[in-house]
Amino acid sequence: MRIVRFRDENGQQHTGCQYNGTTATVIRGDIFSGMEVTNQKVAVRQLLSPVQPTAILCIGLNYKLHATETGIALPPYPVLFLKNPGAVTGPGAAIEIPVSCLEPPQVDYEAELAVIIGKKARNVRREEALNYVLGYTCGNDVSARDWQKNAGGRQWCRGKGFDTFCPLGPELVTVDEIADPQRLAIQCRLNLTVMQSASTADMIFTVAEIISYLSESTTLMPGTVILTGTPSGVGFARKPPVFLQPGDQLETIIEGIGTLSNPVVAERR
Repeated sequence: MRIVRFRDENGQQHTGCQYNGTTATVIRGDIFSGMEVTNQKVAVRQLLSPVQPTAILCIGLNYKLHATETGIALPPYPVLFLKNPGAVTGPGAAIEIPVSCLEPPQVDYEAELAVIIGKKARNVRREEALNYVLGYTCGNDVSARDWQKNAGGRQWCRGKGFDTFCPLGPELVTVDEIADPQRLAIQCRLNLTVMQSASTADMIFTVAEIISYLSESTTLMPGTVILTGTPSGVGFARKPPVFLQPGDQLETIIEGIGTLSNPVVAERR
């Protein structure tokens, strides 16, 4: 199943499926605890992020070639940081470059496979980890590099937690439609130019290993979103560096899921 969240022509919010670009079939209930697909079709005015996360857990340096391009040794354990759930935005919504990040430019793109936890997970064995996944979507771990490295107190959370810095979408694709999350092509395009192109097979830690690691003596709640890392080709590692600018169009494309497209604008004050 492919699940969307959206606003209709009256501004009311719905969860739906069978989205055809114009209408969607309404889903009643909670997608995590019991949902019912109705016969009601509603016109879609605006797509939203397919989930509003209870938490966003992010894994850094999880692609071999990305670790190589940054000059950092492969980590022995998953590198965890957090992203503010308030940073979430949806397909078609603008990524806002903060005033503090415009001069000099420093905001970077990071296309990622996003995993949505479907039920409480604690002390999960790797062999059972995918049973706790509701589905997958496209994500982008937008990052302000100077804040990440310097102004954020040497912690990544601040530079990655600005409003609009976590676009998700366009749809949540349930696990029955993704045979193997480690065999998906993933791309990032900036103004139609391919900047990142890889396969999730290049992950250092698999989705199952990440879930098992994160759930050690820790409860992952339904609605938790896990960003699983980005492949090589990020902007700051390029020569010369490439950073997002107002007027850009950013696309995250993952095989079997779709294309998440977001314009880039300057923050208004």
